[in-house]
Amino acid sequence: MLWQTLWQALQETLIMVVASTLIAALFGLPLGLALACTSPGHILENRVISKLLGAIVNVGRSIPFIILMVAIIPFTRWLVGTSIGTTAAIVPLSIAAIPFAARLVESAIFEIDRGVIEAAQSMGSSPWQIIWKVLIPEARASLVLGLTITTVNLVGYSAMAGAIGGGGLGDLAIRFGYQRFRGDVMLQTVILLVILVQAMQMLGDWASRKLSKR
Repeated sequence: MLWQTLWQALQETLIMVVASTLIAALFGLPLGLALACTSPGHILENRVISKLLGAIVNVGRSIPFIILMVAIIPFTRWLVGTSIGTTAAIVPLSIAAIPFAARLVESAIFEIDRGVIEAAQSMGSSPWQIIWKVLIPEARASLVLGLTITTVNLVGYSAMAGAIGGGGLGDLAIRFGYQRFRGDVMLQTVILLVILVQAMQMLGDWASRKLSKR
């Protein structure tokens, strides 16, 4: 019975993490590219936009996740129709992950040798061509590592989501482990989280090495 409950909680955690990672990648990649490319001296330099985007990202990253979850409960309820459960937890998870992923994308772009960018500019490439044909391909290994770090962080965030009924392993650990004084449930939950994080990190490192070799 316990293993069935653990399996269901693991599935809920995977759903939350995978969905939030995809949303973070969908919005974080263009946001990170915009942060990097509009920075001083880059291909789309615009100090006003750069500072505005930077301020927005910094605000998003400065709010503790547990506070963010509670603060946006009305928005979550409006968006998905409920404020508890796996689906509801995806909303704050995604909002928390987007600025984090954007900063990692920005860092990956800044790591690219400026000589490569200047060579593309000397051949008459437009800024958009440089973004899609130079920046993203050159940074793909670092981007994968950044996505891996985001995913691992989301595993921890998803566990915290259990504090407000977000489902998954965190919810299981709180309701069946902590509140019922079941140390065995707490231990097995922690072991599953550790295994999950290790598996995701190993997969991300492997993918990054493959892309780097290419």
